[in-house]
Amino acid sequence: MDFAPSSSSAVLAGDAPSGAPAYLPPTDPVLMKLMVSGPFGVGKTTFVRTLSEIPTLHTEETMTAASVPVDDVSRTPGKTATTVAVDFGRITLADGDFVLYLFGTPGQRRFLPLWEDLARGALGALVLVDTRRLADAFDAMDLIEEAGLPYAVAVNRFPDTPPIALDAVRAALDLDPATPLVECDARERAGCVDALIALTEHVLDRLPPESAP
Repeated sequence: MDFAPSSSSAVLAGDAPSGAPAYLPPTDPVLMKLMVSGPFGVGKTTFVRTLSEIPTLHTEETMTAASVPVDDVSRTPGKTATTVAVDFGRITLADGDFVLYLFGTPGQRRFLPLWEDLARGALGALVLVDTRRLADAFDAMDLIEEAGLPYAVAVNRFPDTPPIALDAVRAALDLDPATPLVECDARERAGCVDALIALTEHVLDRLPPESAP
């Protein structure tokens, strides 16, 4: 199946011209709830904002001095806000056959109860990672594995990230050979779409035959 974005998702949220479609296509699409997870400051909010065909919902709050002992901002010196509840967006793929609802989660473990609530009903998760601090992704991966969700991993390439082979990333994260591992830039739509397609195909491959679309 061709998972190319449908024409209704060709415009980024916030840039849609007057009259741009925001409703679901007049078909009977497969609806999928997917999590966008990963450590603090890895680009989840940007990823959801880049992809969404509707105005996105963000629950960001300004970071204060109280977060200094618990949130390492050494790799994100310009970061002044953090997600405290959810980032929400939607993208339509395959000419309207698949509608993906994206739930970006807080990256800090202290938001675990919220993460568990958001994960209810999800079919899979995309874990964003930063190669400068791969170990920070283990908390998110542990939560996803405990929830029994299939997942894919996307390396978010930051401007100052040194190059690293995906095989080295796979080994460092101890990923199962079947777990999709891709690269993207959370600011660029094409790579983000490819990451979601890899996750969607992985989820569909693991659905019971009677549940597959």
